Amino acid sequence: MLGFLLRLLPFWVREPLFIVVGAVFGVRILYLAAAGDGGWAAAGIGMVFLIFTAVRVHTVVRALRARRSGGGPSDADADADAVAAPDAAVPPRAPAPAALHPAPAVREKEPNAWGQAFAAVAVFAALGAAVWLAPHLSSAEADSTPPAVSCPRGADEEVPSAYPKTPAAVTGGELCEALNRPDLAQLLRTPGETATSASGTSNTAPLTDEKVAQPEAEVRFDTYTVNFSATYNKLSIAQYVDLMKFGEETDVRRVTVLGRPAVLASDHTMRIEIDLGSGASGGPVEQGPLARTLSVALDSGDRGGYYDITVWSTSGAFPDDGVLLDLAEKVLPTLPRS
Repeated sequence: MLGFLLRLLPFWVREPLFIVVGAVFGVRILYLAAAGDGGWAAAGIGMVFLIFTAVRVHTVVRALRARRSGGGPSDADADADAVAAPDAAVPPRAPAPAALHPAPAVREKEPNAWGQAFAAVAVFAALGAAVWLAPHLSSAEADSTPPAVSCPRGADEEVPSAYPKTPAAVTGGELCEALNRPDLAQLLRTPGETATSASGTSNTAPLTDEKVAQPEAEVRFDTYTVNFSATYNKLSIAQYVDLMKFGEETDVRRVTVLGRPAVLASDHTMRIEIDLGSGASGGPVEQGPLARTLSVALDSGDRGGYYDITVWSTSGAFPDDGVLLDLAEKVLPTLPRS
């Protein structure tokens, strides 16, 4: 069906169309073959498209030369040749008196071949460019896609007295807004996922009589869960690393993030089961999956306090350290009072 429709097109539209389509597909397939996506088979197909395009270009060049010399074949010439053979066998008849001096026929103005060719090339070049750029445009749109869930509004949130007394302290809602980025899934190397939940709370550190602010936020995906918290105590990263020697943290690694001291460490989360149906206290506290935490000092001087970014999954796997470092470098500068 498509071949029949193409044959109905005028010569000066059909041939430029073949040239543009053949050139676009040939170059595109050769590019994919060079990038390693198709191998020799794709390279062969691309060469076939380019050879086909070269043949069509040769045909158009010959037609243009014939047209300039005045002897070029056209559709009208072909029809005339087809009718001339049977008419030659019929003896000529005497013209009617009224037809002895026929009026000169008015020659219709032929369409501009160059105009038709240019229009066809422009249209299908635009189509080829749209096909070529579609993956890039779709990826750009994916980058700007808003998150599937939003953080709870914290405008009317009543925070503990430790927050107003702590300079530059952020709330759980502000941590959630900073963490729940449109590109968070891409930073976690899971670009096909969307967040399933987002939350933020303005808590205080345990065993401090609600005198030390410790807000936290959490964003969940199907693969990973990300927890973001801040602790405004006097404990520096250097002291924190010394305390890790007495804990169960493993794979401790000191790094620098945004010019601030930081440390990476792994530890197990805790799993608590609460039975709300029977009134019982629930099951015992169990060890949860292994998590990876990046702790970053609140300032470059490491005068006390730190941010924690923790990632874990129910499968027990977590991304490499580069993901946590990239996430911290993207999220921390967006905090209102970091």
